[in-house]
Amino acid sequence: MLLQVRRLPARPAVGSPARRSLGLGHHGRVSSISKAPTATKPLAVCCSVANPAAAAATTMERPWKLSDARLVLEDGSVWNAKSFGASGTQVAEVVFNTSLTGYQEILTDPSYAGQFVLMTNPHIGNTGVNPDDEESIKCFLGGLIIRNLSICTSNWRCTETLDEYLKKRNIMGIYDVDTRAITRRLREDGSLIGVLSTDQSRKDEELLEMAQKWKIVGVDLISGVSCDAPYEWLDKTDSEWEFKNKKSTETFHIVAYDFGVKQNILRRLASYGCKITVVPASWPASETLKLKPDGVLFSNGPGDPAAVPYAVKTVQEIVGKVPVFGICMGHQLIGQALGGKTFKMKFGHHGGNHPVRDNRTGRVDISAQNHNYAVDPESLPEGVQVTHINLNDQSCAGLAFPKMKLMSLQYHPESSPGPHDSDLAFGEFVELMKSNRL
Repeated sequence: MLLQVRRLPARPAVGSPARRSLGLGHHGRVSSISKAPTATKPLAVCCSVANPAAAAATTMERPWKLSDARLVLEDGSVWNAKSFGASGTQVAEVVFNTSLTGYQEILTDPSYAGQFVLMTNPHIGNTGVNPDDEESIKCFLGGLIIRNLSICTSNWRCTETLDEYLKKRNIMGIYDVDTRAITRRLREDGSLIGVLSTDQSRKDEELLEMAQKWKIVGVDLISGVSCDAPYEWLDKTDSEWEFKNKKSTETFHIVAYDFGVKQNILRRLASYGCKITVVPASWPASETLKLKPDGVLFSNGPGDPAAVPYAVKTVQEIVGKVPVFGICMGHQLIGQALGGKTFKMKFGHHGGNHPVRDNRTGRVDISAQNHNYAVDPESLPEGVQVTHINLNDQSCAGLAFPKMKLMSLQYHPESSPGPHDSDLAFGEFVELMKSNRL
């Protein structure tokens, strides 16, 4: 019996240029697409078989899965991996998330629309999934990239495995790939467009062309994640998870613009005594003001704020008339509505461990963040205060304009997943609405 085994290239020495450029690791071999690949000589392995006919009739199944998927990045690198979840071919922007837990909340965060999320924590899937940890009605991200997929689940709330969950929602996933090397590449080169594929009939060059042609800057992603019609939100944070001891004695009516809002933002506001009307991203400002709300929330959402001028116009028409609170995308839209500029960051902020300082008090919170764009504080008009900064890169993380009765945060105060340091921001918004009643 003659076996054909592809000869693998020699492993470069540690520190060599080839090792650095290819990012070789113990998990998932990576190669680069070249115009003139060098032919490899087949390696023949001879085996003695007493009964060839019997051997041919016998099929042995390997106890492990072989690589059957690829991640092709726009820089020409090809990362072999193993698939789970759905099969097919998808293209998206690759970003890395440093959260240790909460992968289900990340999967259902609408702000990840148009992106592949790479988890830097190596072990994913051990707690399975459950219906209580959803942040929206579906998964909006393009795919999930992890190092190790747990072979079992161990959590009392688990109802199905991560693999089963992604298959039902037609979301691709890959594992057994060197996520550490990919993360370093993203940190050094910035976010990259990539293609995930389990289709073996497609050549690497074809997938590379897809990655290099696909664009995310300037694309309106909000319209694809927003609700279709207004609705009332009533649910509060479940009592077993509630950590706020002081109960609200007043009720405030809030209109929440759904740019991709997470459900736990709405739960936290409801827990602070707010009655909430959620409206689509395209809802006219005039209709909102007819409801005479005590305040307006501009929610988180995916993509480039400069790609949604209709949302900026809505913010401009509301700011100054009622108290407003912007979160993430809402923060960026407020920055633009005030005449400021936004810019695309090198690789963004994605994770539950970002230190943020409140410039007014000196208090430092560990925050949950998910954004690729930021507000340029130098472009803002006089009177706008930069209330918070990200201590990792000194970027603008919060704004206030007392004259216009507004506040905003670049990060997620509901922190799902993440620490609850910033939950006080919801109370601050309630106080802003309360003072406007006087």
